[in-house]
Amino acid sequence: MRQHPLATTVVGSYSFPSWLEYASQNLERFGVDEIAEMQEDAVVCAIHDQMAAGLDVITDGEQTRLDFNLSFYGFLKGLGEADPARRQFGPPAHDQRGKHIIEDTLSAPHGLGVVEEFQRLQRLAPAGPILKASVPGPYTLSGRLNPNRQYPDRYAITEALVPIVRRELEDLVAAGCTEITVDEPSMSCYAYREDPVHFVDIFNRTVKPVVGQCRLSTHLCFGNYKGHAVSDRRYAPMFPAFLEMTLDEIHVEMASREFAELELIGAIAEQRDVAVGIVDVKSYFVEPPEVIAERVRRCLQYAPPEKLSFAPDCGLSQTARWAAKQKLINMVAGVQMVRQEMGL
Repeated sequence: MRQHPLATTVVGSYSFPSWLEYASQNLERFGVDEIAEMQEDAVVCAIHDQMAAGLDVITDGEQTRLDFNLSFYGFLKGLGEADPARRQFGPPAHDQRGKHIIEDTLSAPHGLGVVEEFQRLQRLAPAGPILKASVPGPYTLSGRLNPNRQYPDRYAITEALVPIVRRELEDLVAAGCTEITVDEPSMSCYAYREDPVHFVDIFNRTVKPVVGQCRLSTHLCFGNYKGHAVSDRRYAPMFPAFLEMTLDEIHVEMASREFAELELIGAIAEQRDVAVGIVDVKSYFVEPPEVIAERVRRCLQYAPPEKLSFAPDCGLSQTARWAAKQKLINMVAGVQMVRQEMGL
């Protein structure tokens, strides 16, 4: 249970400033020290925007993850070059990204870089908000890797990644991180066709060493590649199996789905805390505080305030910064309206 009922939080990623978008596409033009400087400056921007909005929980905005492959696959040993993308032009979709070839045993002798991100956040963030780190789960992390003889399918790759992610979680706790999201959107995207019980087993074995050592959550959504979902957008295939995940909070995407299956948060709240996505990161309709407040009241019909937190549906990396800033400001303002109504 969170310290504050109706807390406001975020999933992990935040919009890049325009200059960082440009730099991330032209990294070869910058020196190592210049890249480090721009990453730190971008984290300062992300912290500023979250603090200005008044969030109870903040992240570093994942600003140093200039590209998913660079930020995680760049730490993995045993990988070859990425295959060319199957398609370069046209509407955005996952087939515009290539997959890495596995050439040797997978390892990450220096970790996945999340501990260094969190330590930077600790150094730059002011006192007050809770600091959260987000780590990709092993099944999601396996998604851009091609099977080979040593790892004949995605589940074999996942099993090789479980100890790598587990060690990152342990190191985060040792570094003083008290709140961690294990981000497994691939599990929620593919639960309709895979065994959800198998997913729960993978998740629980991954997080086992840090259970009870930090506030642990997962984010279940249906994908947000350049503002597009990638899956059948129903939570029904995941539950009740996903209630057996050993964690403190489950985050669900609701705003972009017009609050379909909202009654699910009641079932989650009987056993876990629930963070509800009440801001649509895929839409440029900037929800006014009054709309946010009404959405909070709808959620309170199913779950008590001490079990509820509120956040955007997904990370904000695919939303322009001007919209992301105002969406967070309005989200906090709308939640605060209900807090005041309830005397919280």
